[in-house]
Amino acid sequence: MAVSLEKGQTVSLTKENPLLKRIHIGLGWDPAEEQGVEFDVDVSLFMLNSTGQVRMDCDMIYYNNLESICHSIVHTGDNRTGEGDGDDEVILCDLSNLEESVRTLAIVVTIHDAVARRQNFGQVDNIYIRIVDQDTEQELQRYDLREEFSTETAIHVADVYRLETGEWKFRAVGRAYRAGLGMFAEKYGVEVAERA
Repeated sequence: MAVSLEKGQTVSLTKENPLLKRIHIGLGWDPAEEQGVEFDVDVSLFMLNSTGQVRMDCDMIYYNNLESICHSIVHTGDNRTGEGDGDDEVILCDLSNLEESVRTLAIVVTIHDAVARRQNFGQVDNIYIRIVDQDTEQELQRYDLREEFSTETAIHVADVYRLETGEWKFRAVGRAYRAGLGMFAEKYGVEVAERA
């Protein structure tokens, strides 16, 4: 049974599941009301080293870079509407195949072109991030992002990080900003190309 986390909580992913190798990070959301324009929420992931920075620009996995060089991280594609049940965007992670220098997978959620469209997370319903064991399809952790982010446009949702012992943990960060994906890229040492 999945554990539903609150902001700031940390749980182990592998202590109770030592055979866990591959996880599915799912983002789900629904527009709260008709906006008259498309409402596009994106999940992205930064592969960080021990200093909290990417090792190279391609360690940012997002809609314009769907797969890591080592093939351990794969973004399955951009959903620009949030329509349908279940996860709207998914990032697949093979923890067993990640290079040792990758210590943290920082998971962020942003609203594309939010300023121009005058959009924010107050206009989004049922938004969550969940961690699923790919091999058993069991939901392990779930973090529901509730009404607390009513005016922001970018959220550092969670970290999946590795201890020196090899144990993997999940931390519900829940830190929100009035910014976009570029702010996270700058923070973690990446330059972002404009979306085509």
